[in-house]
Amino acid sequence: MAVKRSLSAGRMLSVFELVARQQPVGVSALARELGADKSAVQRDIMTLADAGWIRPVPGLRGQWELTLHALSLARPPHSSHSLRHRLRPMLERLHESTGETVYLTLPYQNQFIVVDALESQHMLRVVPSIGMSVPMQGSATAKAYLAFLTPAAAEALLGYAPSPAMLAEFAQTRERGYALNDGDMLPGSVAIAAPVLTGPQQPVGAIVLTGPNERITPTRLHEIGLALREAGRGTMVAGPDEHTHLLAG
Repeated sequence: MAVKRSLSAGRMLSVFELVARQQPVGVSALARELGADKSAVQRDIMTLADAGWIRPVPGLRGQWELTLHALSLARPPHSSHSLRHRLRPMLERLHESTGETVYLTLPYQNQFIVVDALESQHMLRVVPSIGMSVPMQGSATAKAYLAFLTPAAAEALLGYAPSPAMLAEFAQTRERGYALNDGDMLPGSVAIAAPVLTGPQQPVGAIVLTGPNERITPTRLHEIGLALREAGRGTMVAGPDEHTHLLAG
């Protein structure tokens, strides 16, 4: 026998997701967006607030935003066997040797989510936050990940068949082992990404390094790309001292 779904619980989850996307946001805007009764949405808001998931925005009457509760659950201390935990030492080594922002993304539905990040200490830097979404189209993350999927799997994630130009770029990415986005998503910045592989066509995520193009020169870009490629395969291309020499210039 089919189990009945809870309509009120489903609506509450929709309210929570909408607050996450549009924060700060008020009850009236949420009700309009969801096409739901305002009093019902108000009850959902108060339930979520009482449980610690959302809170009133200081100084903005009637506006709501997420608390850190979701983040605290997303990174539990016992997750020592998670991919994020296992790749953390590699992220730290890349961060130390390059001085640039390095982060790990994992696929979720039709996007990627930043699950770990080490921020550059330079004054001019790109800062991805934990939980930030990265689009499936156009990003270095997506290019690196999709290139190592089967054509059918890539089409399923994109929602359409890759164009001949995309397939050519995927082939180039597979050959060199990393993907590049030079100002396409954020003018003046460069993003380099390599897939985290468990097999020839089994990517599970992507390691990304990003920074301003004035620091990531073409020569340095290739060295960083090789380091990311080897990190995604579970090794580094050289020891820490050699890496510093290769990548810091």
